[in-house]
Amino acid sequence: MVIGVAAATFLLLHAVPGDPAREVLGEHATASSVAALRHTWGLDRSLGSQFVRYLGDLVTLRLGDSFVYGVSVISLIGQHIGETAALVGIATLFAVVITLPLATVAASRRDRLADHAVRGVSVLGLGMPAFWFGIVLIEIFALRLHLLPVGGAGSGLWGHIESLILPGLTASFAIVPLLVRSLRVGMLEVLGADFVAAGRANGLGELRVLVYHVARNALIPTLTLLGLNIAFLVGSTVIVENVFALNGLGSLLLSSISSRDFPMVQAITLVLAISVVLINLATDLLAARLDPRIRLR
Repeated sequence: MVIGVAAATFLLLHAVPGDPAREVLGEHATASSVAALRHTWGLDRSLGSQFVRYLGDLVTLRLGDSFVYGVSVISLIGQHIGETAALVGIATLFAVVITLPLATVAASRRDRLADHAVRGVSVLGLGMPAFWFGIVLIEIFALRLHLLPVGGAGSGLWGHIESLILPGLTASFAIVPLLVRSLRVGMLEVLGADFVAAGRANGLGELRVLVYHVARNALIPTLTLLGLNIAFLVGSTVIVENVFALNGLGSLLLSSISSRDFPMVQAITLVLAISVVLINLATDLLAARLDPRIRLR
């Protein structure tokens, strides 16, 4: 997957109109200056020659220097990756905290008003763009109630946490409906199992049955779905970071695409691809750890 993403990114970047040398030097630069810079960067070589060189650099972990900033792309990624990781982490936390009670209420009150309400909200959430939800949150909690900052990273630890609340909710909004529907279905299947009826017959309370017996056994499919959607969050932060003016990899990626900064775009895309692969791997390992049936297979 990583190799495929790297190759596709390289080819698509060179298919997009625009000259990185012209972008850096400006529209009034002379043709000779542009040609000299293209030669320095190796852009005057054939596409096949550039691709072979690119693959060779990947094998030796040389990601190059940014065309625009003139420094190592690895150092720039190191400066911005923390913001994106924090956003993905808090979005995942919000997704879990919101999903568990909603799915539990819906499953325990099947076909009642609460169940219909949760399912209706889930369908509504699937049809709403996440960035629009983010703008609504800004309007309510930042501009009207003045409870949270409009955007930016904030100052200090608490200021930084505050600045991530609205972006985290916005990012989690894109995956919560899927998780709620998945966990609700899983819990309904487990509720009909014999061991649940046996637990109730032995006098266990409904809350204990739902939390310790139903939810734990229904979590495996939802955990896999959560892992896949965390990988989705890694890519979707591109939009959320720009809505809330966060200086993460998403913002850096968009600005690099606009300026035709080939090494920067290729490196960030590679990092995102590796993150997706590692998250999916971690999800599979955790699912095998939690479910003995997977290990036996």
